[in-house]
Amino acid sequence: MDNTADEPTLAPDEEQVAWIRTPYHAPILDGQGAPFGTTESLLGDEAEDIFHGLAVKLASGGRIAEVAADHVTKITLAAVHTDLDPLSVEQLPAYQEERWFHLGEGGLFRKHAEWKKG
Repeated sequence: MDNTADEPTLAPDEEQVAWIRTPYHAPILDGQGAPFGTTESLLGDEAEDIFHGLAVKLASGGRIAEVAADHVTKITLAAVHTDLDPLSVEQLPAYQEERWFHLGEGGLFRKHAEWKKG
């Protein structure tokens, strides 16, 4: 029996992509799907393909906060989905800039100097 008819068809920008393809200034959504900011840069090690998280400009107040990779549930070309609740969003730590790396699609890639291969 073919169950493919029961599966929803995703728009191309809703398909999951690798962390390195995170769109610049994409909306970042909490666990209920409400936007709480935009992606400003990736945090990780591109050469080692290790994703540490995102620097996010919060909609409330405009500060740049860090969202750890553990809270990112899905990345699409349309948005970044997280498991954060509104209280957790308010308590996100401020991002401490270390180094910036240019991404090909107009964004920035940042890497903490202390992040090393484990």
